Amino acid sequence: MIADRVWDCGPANSAVQDFPDAPILLLEGPDDAQLCVIERPRHPRQYLVAPLEPEGFKPHHFRMVDEPNGIAVPDDPVRAAAAVTRRVLPHYRQAMDAVRLNARTQPEPPHRLPAPEVAQTLTLIWYPDGVVGAPYKSVPKDARTVLYGCRFQYRPHESAFVLPASYSTSDRALLIQSAVRLLTAQGIGVNFRHAAPASAGSPTRPPTAALGTQLPAGGPSAARR
Repeated sequence: MIADRVWDCGPANSAVQDFPDAPILLLEGPDDAQLCVIERPRHPRQYLVAPLEPEGFKPHHFRMVDEPNGIAVPDDPVRAAAAVTRRVLPHYRQAMDAVRLNARTQPEPPHRLPAPEVAQTLTLIWYPDGVVGAPYKSVPKDARTVLYGCRFQYRPHESAFVLPASYSTSDRALLIQSAVRLLTAQGIGVNFRHAAPASAGSPTRPPTAALGTQLPAGGPSAARR
């Protein structure tokens, strides 16, 4: 359909869209160049001349190519031809050359590739107290050196690698980003999850134990670190 090929983002494009039944004259030129000519709506004795997109190319070949656009010309053939030669054809040739170059350098669309398969994964957990870490047993051996290098600490009493909440938000973001980049470069996938709360509606800080109350067995909670 000619209306879909009008290489113009101005009056010519609007005219063919708003007046689909208006007659369109096609002009053929060298190197597969084509121009369409239509009467300019609401402007007697004027015409719109616009280039057409070349056929046989894929959508990504037109990406980042400036539209050559069309112009309005009077109904004087000599003046119209001079205006088209001076104002339309040079831009049209440049755009056509750019599309052909894109087709040569990138014949197929630049589809993004899926992530490579990984043999190991590490899940980093965001804990309610702001600490980011993972239980020691869940950390692949090959990942431990990377975590140490990115300021993660091993806390034996918690049996976990953690990035303390004492770092600023921006520092933690950079350290986590570095860890992810280095781990993925080694073929270790990285996931992020939030720690599930102990129970719905539990307080953000644990209650103070009464004197003589025995605390439950087990390691200290993240909130008391």
